[in-house]
Amino acid sequence: MISVDEAVQRIISAFATTQTETAPLKAALGRVLAEDAKARLSQPPAPVSAMDGYAVSASDAASVPAVLRVIGSSPAGHPYEGTLGKGEAVRIFTGGVVPEGADAIVIQEDTTLDGDQVTIRGPAKPHRHIRKAGLDFVRGDILVRAGRKLGARDLALLAAGDLPTVPVRRRPRVALAATGDELSPPGSLHKPGGIVASSGYGLSGMIEIWGGEVIDLGILPDNADALATLPERAKSADVIVTMGGASVGDHDLVRSALQPHGFVLDFWKIAMRPGKPLIFGRLNETPLLGLPGNPVSSFVCAILFLKPALARMLGETVNAGLRTARLEGALHANDVRQDYLRASLAFRDGEWWTEPFAVQDSSMQSAFAAAGCLIVRAPQAPAAQAGDRVDILPLDDI
Repeated sequence: MISVDEAVQRIISAFATTQTETAPLKAALGRVLAEDAKARLSQPPAPVSAMDGYAVSASDAASVPAVLRVIGSSPAGHPYEGTLGKGEAVRIFTGGVVPEGADAIVIQEDTTLDGDQVTIRGPAKPHRHIRKAGLDFVRGDILVRAGRKLGARDLALLAAGDLPTVPVRRRPRVALAATGDELSPPGSLHKPGGIVASSGYGLSGMIEIWGGEVIDLGILPDNADALATLPERAKSADVIVTMGGASVGDHDLVRSALQPHGFVLDFWKIAMRPGKPLIFGRLNETPLLGLPGNPVSSFVCAILFLKPALARMLGETVNAGLRTARLEGALHANDVRQDYLRASLAFRDGEWWTEPFAVQDSSMQSAFAAAGCLIVRAPQAPAAQAGDRVDILPLDDI
C-alpha cells in the first residue's frame, strides 16, 4: 500500500492542463480563466460626478453665498460639450461627465436655483464629489488572473472592463462507468439481491461542481466483454473513472479485463479508510481511476484524487483544503491507515467544532450526506481528547 500523499502526487502528475477556448461572458460562470484578463478601457473612462448637483470651478465658490450662471446640464450618458467659464456652472447628475473647466461638485442640497442663476450656499472644494478617470481601473490593468474559477462578481468586473468573451480552460471530460451485475437505475425493476446504482449521481454532481464534463457510460455488467468496450466508448475522455470492480474478489474484473486492451497499472491499494482498493493506471493514453464500489468510499476517493486531477487539468492551484476544528469528544489512537471520519461540523463561540458519527460504515450514504466534514486522522495518530484540534476536510463544496 502507498500513502495518500504519494497517491495524490502520482495521480496529478499524469495530467496536463486542457486547451484554451473562448467563452461568452454570459456563459463563463464557474469556468476557469486560462489567461490574465485585462481591461479594454478605463473605469470610469472620464471624470464623473458622484452626486446630483452643480459642476463648478472651486475658485468661483470658495466664498459663499456665490451666484453662478447655469449654462447647461450633464446627465449620465449626455455630457455637456462646452467648457465652463468664470462664474458659470453646469447642472450635473450622478454619473454625468464633469465638463471642462470644472473641478468640484456642489451637491444639490447646498444650492438654490432661480431661472438660470444658481446660488451656492456650501463652499466648493477642489475635486470634491468627483470620481477621477480610472478610479476603479485603467486600460490594461489585470482584472482577473489566470487560474481563477469565475464567480458572479468576476463576471461583473470583466463586463465593466468591456470584455464580451474570455479565454477559459476546456472542461475536462470524465468518462464515468459503474460496474456490477447487482446494479439497477433508480425507479427501474430491481434485480434479485440487487441494489440501486446511486454513486454515479453523486460523482456526476461532484465532477460538474469541480469544473468537469461527464460522459455517462452507464452501468456495465461484471464481464470482460462489457469492460472491453471502455477504450472505444471513452476515447474522447481526459480521464476514465470506474466505480466498483477494484478490490480482490472473484468478480473484480477491471484490471484483468482491461489489460489485454492496453491497460497499464500504476498502483493499487492506498493506506486509507475508506477507499483502500483504489486503482490508478493508463488505458492506452488515457488515465484511469478505478474507485471502490462502496458509495462513501468512492466519494471520499473522488474528493482526494479526482478533484485535484481536475484542478490540475483546469490550471487551478491543487490544494488539499485542510482546516482545523476542535473535537467534541475523545478519539482512539489510529492504526496504519489514514482515516477519514464522517463528522458533524458546527460553529460556536468563535470556533469550529466537530464530532465523528458513531457508525462509519462505508455504505452509509445518509451519514455522508449529513456530514459537514471529514476528520482526517494520520496513520498512527495518537488518541485525542475533547477540545483537541484535529485536521478536517470540509464538504461545503459538494
